[in-house]
Amino acid sequence: VQLQASGGGLVQTGYPLRLACAASGRTFSVDGMGWFRQTPGKEREFVAAISCAGGHIEYEGSVKGRFTISRDNTKNTVNLQMNSLRPGDTAVYYCAAATSCLPTRDVRSWSDWGQGTQVTVSS
Repeated sequence: VQLQASGGGLVQTGYPLRLACAASGRTFSVDGMGWFRQTPGKEREFVAAISCAGGHIEYEGSVKGRFTISRDNTKNTVNLQMNSLRPGDTAVYYCAAATSCLPTRDVRSWSDWGQGTQVTVSS
């Protein structure tokens, strides 16, 4: 599947951003979807995931209560609403499609990746 992420930018601490990811190329509704992020010199880390029908959602601990992942299987999109952003959220964010309906946090279980979108939070 091809993934196109958008919505990154520069914001001040406490402000929101909404990331969007558009998918194409195969049946979107059978794939778990998620978001990861990466900063220079560090490994890509899990942020959030949603199962193929949207019934199961997981978040990384530091974003729980601030970020919300959602998907629209009629539009082949997955979104990440990020509220109360902090400087520690600064990273390149990647949209990803999993190899199964119910994804895991393990980066190896994700088969397709978008190009990444930069999120910068200033203090």
